[in-house]
This record gives sequence, C-alpha cells and structure tokens, in this order.
Amino acid sequence: MSTTVTEVTSELSTLRLRGETAPAPESIPVKVEEEYRYAHLLPYFSDTKYPPLEPYEHVDPGFRALKLENQRAFLDGASSVTEITPNLGTEVRGVSLAALDANGRDQLALEVARRGLVVFRDQQDFIDSGPEFYLGWGRHFGRLHVHPTSGHPKGYPEFHLVYRDAKSTFNFEVDESITSTIWHSDVSYELQPPSLTTFFLLSSPESGGDTLFTSQVSALKKLSPTFVAFLKTLKAVHSGVEQADFSRAGRRGGIVRRDPVENIHPVVRRHPVTGEEALYVNKQFTRRIVGLKREESDTILRFLYDHIDKSADNQARVKWAPNTVVLWDNRITAHSATVDFKERDARRHGARITPQGERPVPALEGLDLSP
Repeated sequence: MSTTVTEVTSELSTLRLRGETAPAPESIPVKVEEEYRYAHLLPYFSDTKYPPLEPYEHVDPGFRALKLENQRAFLDGASSVTEITPNLGTEVRGVSLAALDANGRDQLALEVARRGLVVFRDQQDFIDSGPEFYLGWGRHFGRLHVHPTSGHPKGYPEFHLVYRDAKSTFNFEVDESITSTIWHSDVSYELQPPSLTTFFLLSSPESGGDTLFTSQVSALKKLSPTFVAFLKTLKAVHSGVEQADFSRAGRRGGIVRRDPVENIHPVVRRHPVTGEEALYVNKQFTRRIVGLKREESDTILRFLYDHIDKSADNQARVKWAPNTVVLWDNRITAHSATVDFKERDARRHGARITPQGERPVPALEGLDLSP
C-alpha cells in the first residue's frame, strides 16, 4: 500500500481540533515519506501575497484550428475515439498529448470546445514530464491562473492541487452537507475565468473519487425559449469571498494569497469560438442576480441549481484510471468531485493546469455587465 501524507504540522493539527484559526507562517509544507513518487507535487502553502489580477487580451487557440483543412488531424492516429454521452464527453486512446505540436494543441482546444470534455487514457509521458512542461503546455492555451487559496507544488504557484488522504484534506469541502457533490465552474468569480482546463490524478483510490461533469449548453437547451430569452437579460454576482473565508478559518492550509474578488457575469454566456450558448451559474460561487429582489433572485437561482443537479441526461462521469488526463472547457461545463472514499485508507492527489480565458461574453448582445 502506498504511504500516506502526515498532518501539515502538529500545531496546525491542534488548531483544527480546537476549531481555531491557523497562523500565517512563512510556509506550510506537507510532510511526506520519500518513497512517494510524486512527493515533489504535493501541496505547499506559501504565504506569498499577490496583487489583484490585471485584465489581459485572450485569443483562443481554437480560432487558429478553425482555419485548418483538417480540424481533427491530431486524432488521426488514435486507436479509439468514443463518445461518453451524445451531448458531453469523448474518450480517446492512442494519442500522446505530450507529443502534440502547436497545431495539434490548437485542434485539441477546438475539440474540447465542441465536446465540452475530452478524456485521454495512457498518458504517463505527459504526467511524468514535470512542472516545467506543464507550464509550457498551459501557456499555449492562455495566461495561467494562480489560485488565491489552494496548495501548489513548491516553486510552482501556477498549478492548483487537490489532496485528500486518510488523515488530512486540503480541498474545499462542506462537512455539514449530506452530499459531497458541489457543482461549480472553476474560480468563476474572476473577471476572466478559466477556459480550457487540464487535470490529472497522480494518486487515486482503487474505486471512488470519480469526477462528474455536466453540460451547461445542454442544460440551457432543456429550458423553454421564453424562459431562456428572459435569462439572457440577467447578470449575476460571482464571489470568491466564501472560499477565502474558508481558508482564513484555518482550513485548506489556512492561506489567502490574494484578496477575494467579486465580478458580474451574464447568466447565459456565448462561447467565443463555437458560438454556443451556455448557462453560467453555479452554486459554489454565484451569489445573486443583479437588479432582482432577494426572493426573486433566490427563486431563480434555486431553480437553475436544481435543474443542474438533477439533469442526469446532461451529465457524464469520469472514472479515473492510472495515467488519465482530462480536459474540459470551463466556460460551458460544470463539474464536481465525488468524495465517496473518505472511510478508506486511500489518497486522491490531483493537479490542475488552469489557463484563463476571456471575460464571459453575454449571449444577449449589448448586455451591460456593470453593477
């Protein structure tokens, strides 16, 4: 059995037991026994402070792929290309992500935009290429996001890590909930939330810990045209305050490196490359609809969250296997981990490469996104 990660420090452990706030030390390293193969990618919680993110011009690489005669040439050598569901997700075998050239990466971005989710098996070369390779990979698709509260490999704040074992967790988890399912679009509170996202597990339970995905394009299409027309006129506040407060309370490593922000996004957004329209709200970060009274906003958001939760015909489930790399378009999908392995002596350790995209484009042309 693989070794397990110990508690961060005895002091932090004691504080957690007492329910007190963790101190802000210079750094909070995660201790680990040396034989763990991916010890260099374990969560590290530097207290380095970062300034607010500045806007930048994002050009989606999928636009370049649209100009190619064969927009799916990177799949020509695949041994299998299988739809996971009709509306969301494709599984690919026989293609090495690590070997893709610039054209292949552009085509990949377009394919993920069209399918929402693409799962690549047998990608040990990619996973073992290391952080410097991950930097180059991610930057092809956009400016890399530095998460304000999560752990990252030491020296590489551009990579977001998820981590749980039998003794500790460094994830955003709501213990008092009856379910671990929290549908969300990553850091949607940013002015320019992520676009194409790459994620892989370095260690996973023998069973459990699957990731659920849902198509926000399909979710929108299920609604009546009259209601969709109304939703297009709406904009909502997305907030990172609760996530920051969670860390400030001493959980998830107890670090907040950048002050939390709130931004206003359209309730229905348009994909810049495909033109598809997608619902853009999520229970984790969306707080209220601008211009509506509280009861009106709450009623609409509860309805939309319930729709997202229950629409299994819009969803796909990724069962992890060693050397799997998953890519999704964060603009048109939502996802959730499933923490169904908590009672087992198992480790789930993953890394996310998160390029930022454009500021969400409203499906309703001319929608004013000011407060």
